[in-house]
Amino acid sequence: MPSLDRQDNVFVLDLGDGENRFHPDWLATVSAALDEVEKAEGPRALVTAATGKFYSNGLDLDWLSAHTDHHQDYVVTVHELFARMLSLPVITVAALQGHTFAAGAMFSLAHDFRVMRADRGYWCLPEADINIPFTPGMAALIQSRLAPQTAHEAMITARRYGGADAAATGIVDQAVTEEAVRSTAIEIAQAQVNKAGDTLGTIKARMYAPALASLRDTTNPLG
Repeated sequence: MPSLDRQDNVFVLDLGDGENRFHPDWLATVSAALDEVEKAEGPRALVTAATGKFYSNGLDLDWLSAHTDHHQDYVVTVHELFARMLSLPVITVAALQGHTFAAGAMFSLAHDFRVMRADRGYWCLPEADINIPFTPGMAALIQSRLAPQTAHEAMITARRYGGADAAATGIVDQAVTEEAVRSTAIEIAQAQVNKAGDTLGTIKARMYAPALASLRDTTNPLG
């Protein structure tokens, strides 16, 4: 399960050491961690990271197939996580040390910055290959954070981007060695800790207003 630590003014949220899929308990734990970050006072920033082969493989499809009557509520909860991260009033950095797929990739896009391992691991939106269309909120998030050509390619071809290609296309900000992923993310976050506060939250909310409105649509989240 995810765990929250603090290094000086940087909170580090470790998402776990497995596939880090979005099980309801996982989502609740991440939400509680974001509560703690948001309620803290003074300079601060947030890094999300993971341990092992995966950063996150996204939706918990096994849980979802066993709880089909909760499909819409589950998607609403996932959308809210994306919206909350996208508008969090602190600088956020995703440290992608391993595979980052599907909703896990979308979650990374909701961060302000991304650092990825250069030599191994893929960032991928596989929805076109697994026959799961993007919800309107998911599409709005992706298209608000990627250049149009990159979003188009990533969404319709399910391309797997290695670290160097992800950096070249603007999916991530830096591709570094495995050992440097988390430390680089923390350095980026530490340099921006004084930005935390209501003004930053307002800037983000206005910058991403259309995507946030789509993600927070609880009437028809599936489109």
